[in-house]
Amino acid sequence: MREASDILVRHANSTRYEQVRTPARQQIRELPASALPEHAQKWADAFAPRLRVLTDELVQLERNRDSIVDRLRGLVESALTTLRSAQRLSQLPEGLGEWSGQEFLRIRFEEPDQATLTERLGEVIDEATSAALKKNSDLRRDGMSLLLRGVEAALRPKGIAVEILKPDAVLRAERVPVGQMGDVFSGGQLLTAAIALYCTMAALRSNDRGRDRHRHAGTLFLDNPIGRANATYLLELQRAVSDALGVQLLYTTGLFDTTALAEFPLVIRLRNDADLRAGLKYISVEEHLRPGLPQQDPEGETVHGEITATRMFKRNEQTTAEPSATTTEPPAAPEPPATPEPEA
Repeated sequence: MREASDILVRHANSTRYEQVRTPARQQIRELPASALPEHAQKWADAFAPRLRVLTDELVQLERNRDSIVDRLRGLVESALTTLRSAQRLSQLPEGLGEWSGQEFLRIRFEEPDQATLTERLGEVIDEATSAALKKNSDLRRDGMSLLLRGVEAALRPKGIAVEILKPDAVLRAERVPVGQMGDVFSGGQLLTAAIALYCTMAALRSNDRGRDRHRHAGTLFLDNPIGRANATYLLELQRAVSDALGVQLLYTTGLFDTTALAEFPLVIRLRNDADLRAGLKYISVEEHLRPGLPQQDPEGETVHGEITATRMFKRNEQTTAEPSATTTEPPAAPEPPATPEPEA
């Protein structure tokens, strides 16, 4: 009985229960050991209902935790599937030398089994729960942060390795870790890699929405990329990747680099117009196209959203994607188009 009393007192004095202010705990700590047995039955009867309530609450908490872990596991598995799809969709078309048929993006990781994944994600949830109880914790608990920590935990200990093809003039199938791109890529190569990555992400988004990857996956406007990537092989790579992934590229530039502009099937000449009263600047079509544009009747109703200019580029039958285009501002006289120019 003395040994049992000592165990009870040590249990009541445990630091785990410092914030517990129940009278029974105070009595256990303060009463002499010889007086504890006569109160034992009274304490046992008083604690029995509370024990049932706490047991039910713990079971419910464990059930909720399992539900959260199960939901997080589904999101993590979906994220890993997205990574595999990104590598698959980055496959390049034929006609690019050693790059033909290669995957521009290579993502490698080892996916854990279900039991290990569930255990690791449980640790992520427990860590987030513990951080919520700490006053000065800076651990973020929003959905995206939890998902990223879940993916990181799922891929331990090796993590994930991402490699990208290095653009060069001879198109060697040389891969570089993404962390080293800034060290070994030139400015034009970095821009070309960024365009290829964007096209891959656009194709991935289109694929996730149930659209065929060869359909139009969006349009990307580029702000004077020719200033950094005017090498012919870089422009060819950009257009080849965008054509393969269904992304239309629109280049804007004020540089009259005839070698670079010769790579584009469609060139639209623009110029700057300044509003001296408002101090604003506008980009408009060259004046030689004005006579062919439709004119509004000054006495008629104002028409909003009217198409004022179009140019058509006739593609080859083998072409499957939107043509790339560039706009320049302001050149001298525009060259005559090689294809029909219907105007509406």
